[in-house]
Order: sequence, then structure tokens, then C-alpha cells
Amino acid sequence: MVDQNPKNRLNPEQYASLKAEIAAPYRGLRQFFYIAFAASGSLGAFVFFFQVLAGRNIESAIPSLALQLGIVALMVFLWRWEQRPQSGKSSNS
Repeated sequence: MVDQNPKNRLNPEQYASLKAEIAAPYRGLRQFFYIAFAASGSLGAFVFFFQVLAGRNIESAIPSLALQLGIVALMVFLWRWEQRPQSGKSSNS
């Protein structure tokens, strides 16, 4: 049997952090993009909403407004999907 070097052992917090990163790699990066794209879609929706409200370029502003709202809805969905607990994957550890 091989003795483990005490210097190489991880404390429980580091081990939990590494285990979470293995289960969901690049989670923080994905969440950053969700926030960035949702903010961009919100800003675009704000602009196109006021274009529609002012009556300027309604033929092109309404589809653009719908697209921006769809982007925001997609990012909210992906954020919530990312946050849900992973019940089936961690049962075998």
C-alpha cells in the first residue's frame, strides 16, 4: 500500500470545488455569456420597443423587437436550466 503525502492532499473545500467543476465544466463562463447576451437583448428590446412606440420603421422594428425578446427569454431559460439540481448524476459517487 502506498502512503499518500500529506502535502498533496486537498482540503474539503478544494475537493468539492474540483468535483463541481468536473460535473459542470466552464459553468461560470457559460453563466457570464447568459448574462451578457440577456443584457444585450434587453438593451435591444428597449430600443426597438421605443421605435415601435414612436411609429418609426414599424415593419422592421416589430420583428427585431420579437427577436430581442426571444433572446432574453432563451437566456433566462438557459440560466434556470443551469441552476437546476443535478439529481441523477451525483448518486453514484
